[in-house]
Amino acid sequence: MPGITENPRTLARLTGLFFLLTILGGIVAQAFISQRLIDFTDAAATANNILSNRSLFTLGFAIYLIEMACQVTTATLLYQLLKPVNRTVALLAVLLELTGIGIKTVARVFYIAPLWVLLPTAGGASPILQGFTPEQVQSIALTLLKVNDQGAATGLAFFGFSTPLFGYLIFRSKFLPRWLGALVMVAGLGWLTFLYPPLGYRVFMIIAPIGLVSAIVKILWLLIRGVDERKWKEQAEAAGT
Repeated sequence: MPGITENPRTLARLTGLFFLLTILGGIVAQAFISQRLIDFTDAAATANNILSNRSLFTLGFAIYLIEMACQVTTATLLYQLLKPVNRTVALLAVLLELTGIGIKTVARVFYIAPLWVLLPTAGGASPILQGFTPEQVQSIALTLLKVNDQGAATGLAFFGFSTPLFGYLIFRSKFLPRWLGALVMVAGLGWLTFLYPPLGYRVFMIIAPIGLVSAIVKILWLLIRGVDERKWKEQAEAAGT
């Protein structure tokens, strides 16, 4: 990306833009679609919701994939933005981030899979599922959704490694405020609770708002203030990047 990386302000604003799209995609798909249709305590109700709102459920899958594509773009741009600080740490951070994104993307296959399981039974003809009762098929569908949920949580654990590293790079940079780096590090450490998912789910309503506030502050700073272009170039030249 030679054209972008030659202009650090443009690079910063593109990073903020794609980060914003990532956050919006996650909120829409999770809060306004998944939580509306999925009830982990009621397999029958969840199956009926999915079959009655097939287009909405499929749209949620598409938005999840767009979210992941935007997050890959954000991670790549962050690497380009922060590698003048420390190329090795920036590379490690982006690799950990991409690992988490990969896990979440694979998990989303289990999000759409219940539709493939439930649709044949709605028509009453499925050679694979002929030996199962409708209740058993509904339980299989709900289990697949739980796998999706657990897979996404595993991805969050990897973000617990990558986000503090990105925060460290911001803190050590000369072109972004140190307090912003400290905020990102503190917020990112919260995702490490998903190394033990029961703990992560238990404290999610505490760490999620902190993470969201940190993300909003970082997005606004990158979009509105950007970076100190002179200091970015000086640090890039000193690092040979």
